[in-house]
Amino acid sequence: MSTVASAGAKTAPHPVLAEGRRVLRMEAEAVASLAARLDAGFARAVELVASCRGRVVVSGVGKSGIVARKVAATLTSTGTPAVFLHPVEGLHGDLGIVGPSDVMVLLSKSGSTAELEGLLEFAEAWGVPVVALAGAPDSPLGRRAGAVIDCGVAEEACPMDLAPTSSTTAAMAAGDALAVAVLSRREFRPEDFARIHPGGALGRRLTLRVRDVMESAKYPSVSIRSVAREVVVPLARMRGTVAVVGKDRRVVGVVTAGDLTRLMERDEEFLDVPVSDFMTRSPRLAAPGELAAVTLRRMQEHGIMAMPVVNDAGALAGVVHLHDLLRAGAA
Repeated sequence: MSTVASAGAKTAPHPVLAEGRRVLRMEAEAVASLAARLDAGFARAVELVASCRGRVVVSGVGKSGIVARKVAATLTSTGTPAVFLHPVEGLHGDLGIVGPSDVMVLLSKSGSTAELEGLLEFAEAWGVPVVALAGAPDSPLGRRAGAVIDCGVAEEACPMDLAPTSSTTAAMAAGDALAVAVLSRREFRPEDFARIHPGGALGRRLTLRVRDVMESAKYPSVSIRSVAREVVVPLARMRGTVAVVGKDRRVVGVVTAGDLTRLMERDEEFLDVPVSDFMTRSPRLAAPGELAAVTLRRMQEHGIMAMPVVNDAGALAGVVHLHDLLRAGAA
């Protein structure tokens, strides 16, 4: 074979890459197929969980049990108190944690897991509603549950169609769908999320406010009646952004170092040019109580390095800078 032909030949993908891609495609298709099958059973499950006055008790065996732990954790972190209960331990005393105000969420690929039978009998005896995440809705578990979410898959990604792979991915995605739908149903807010995530970077991002980061002590501004020469020093002192204020210190514009540079390029006699001729009118503004993360996102979307902060009356309260937000952990 010639050198040219060899250089132009396509190299076949490594076998393990092909296998990895096959698995990912199969699992993605398994999750995508769930959306088309969501029905009244899902809506009923959301209502049962959202109206639960106690705790959501989540259970499963084997790989389904591992997924059940994750579903319980996701529910808890989004404002729905939940706990994982191992079905065997439950039948040996731990069912004492389940009360009449609780809801059970049981996971099973086959829907006929023997270890869940005792939990179903207990739930029926005590009137505890049951939500099933089942791979086979028309199964003993599916028929006895108050609401069923169909988590069935055509086949496992395992080449022998044995190891739980696509089925566990589908069940976990269905659990996420349930938790997020309940979150929306309960109108769970970022403030609520912050309350139960007080530690670490996530808690910081959800509790940090603009007032905690902004520069406010006697922050300089210039009057709408000013001229360019009166802006030069404040711009140098305040990192390139100065608010322009009118009556009652209401913000009517901003001047940036870029605004002044562009003026200098087009007018050699720029020093006496009125600020109103080259300022940015109707600037984007922040409020002291706004989440710092929200302000940061707006600044990044619009390419803004600093934003005036105004009080309820629209008067200048300070300025918040992009770098200060990043340094404070708003990202």
